[in-house]
Amino acid sequence: MFRNYLLTAWKVFMRRKLFTAINLLCIVLTLVVLMVITALLQNTFYPTGVEGKSDRFVQMVMMEATHTTSTHRRTGTLGYRMIEQYLKPLKHAALVSATALPESVSIYQEGRVSDQLMRLTDAAYWRILDFTIVSGRVINADDVANGRMVAVLNETTARKLFPGQPYLGQKFSANGQTFTVIGVVRDELHLNAFADIWTPITAQPSSDYKNNLFGGFGAMIMARSPDDLPALQKEIMDAARSVQFDDPNIFNIARFWGDSKLALFSRTLLSSHAEDGDVGKMLTIFVVLMLLFMALPALNLINLNVGRIMERSGEIGVRKAFGATSRQLVAQLVLENVLLCLIGGVIALIASAGVLWWLEGSGIIPYLQVHMNLAVFGYGLLITLVFGVLSGVIPAWKMSRLAPVHALKGTA
Repeated sequence: MFRNYLLTAWKVFMRRKLFTAINLLCIVLTLVVLMVITALLQNTFYPTGVEGKSDRFVQMVMMEATHTTSTHRRTGTLGYRMIEQYLKPLKHAALVSATALPESVSIYQEGRVSDQLMRLTDAAYWRILDFTIVSGRVINADDVANGRMVAVLNETTARKLFPGQPYLGQKFSANGQTFTVIGVVRDELHLNAFADIWTPITAQPSSDYKNNLFGGFGAMIMARSPDDLPALQKEIMDAARSVQFDDPNIFNIARFWGDSKLALFSRTLLSSHAEDGDVGKMLTIFVVLMLLFMALPALNLINLNVGRIMERSGEIGVRKAFGATSRQLVAQLVLENVLLCLIGGVIALIASAGVLWWLEGSGIIPYLQVHMNLAVFGYGLLITLVFGVLSGVIPAWKMSRLAPVHALKGTA
């Protein structure tokens, strides 16, 4: 019986090639968009590789300062003194890293200039993140303590600045300072690892940055284990209450939070002050948007299937006249749609892999490295099955309930 269903479905597909192509196009386009976005989001919020320890550390980028008796309010990135004085002493923190946000610098070399992103880091930064070292070494505590003018480059920048030359020991000028290359690491896209060049945080012309509570820094705070993360986050929020501002007449209350990558994105997107960054609210919005996005092609498929099944009313009438039950007819029509969606799902998986491969090589998203995995594949198959049921069961059930005489006359 099942074999007959499959043979009938295949003949229907081949008889109406245009309809089949339109259905497949709707399915493939929808699934490719959903699967590519899912892969990119998974790569962003649940990374592996360089940020493989993300289940053990939280991030701090923004803080809020207010006053109890005035309307003064300031929201900005952290200063180095804020991290050094209030975050590094945390008891539940195994490592605390202060790192500057990447800034564009001009690299001067023998009459040519190139713009690169440079990030100032400390030694803890390289212990929290798991960079893949291509050659040389990364910045260590001794480099930071002595303010050495050394630099680590990623592979793309090393090839660009020193084509066809050995990278280690090369010198370049940036911000009026001369740096020596001590290491090369693999290209990385992730938020905390993203940069072209890394130099010690102390390799700056001035040390004034050490006195500021506000500044261009962020913090990564790693717990000893994932189980210690809730206690660490609570300790971070408690530490904000002990902040003493330089002028208490302007600000006397500080608020900051230790966020996961997902919570940080949600807090920034929603301007949230909740402890969890309103992650649940943001995920609900995303799920609703995805369902609405899926509903549009599903409704289109239902309309197309209604028209197609109406054209097959004579066939349905003959089968009912010869004893076919409504259940058998529904099973046949739903199977056709499920089979079509599964075929579209396979095509979409291949197309999604092709799109991600193209994105990696195009340079539209610098240093992108993302791959399809079994979880994405499973979600894709589940979505195709949902499409098959939604687009097939409603018109199929409607037509299967027609009296044979009405079906043979083509009247619904």
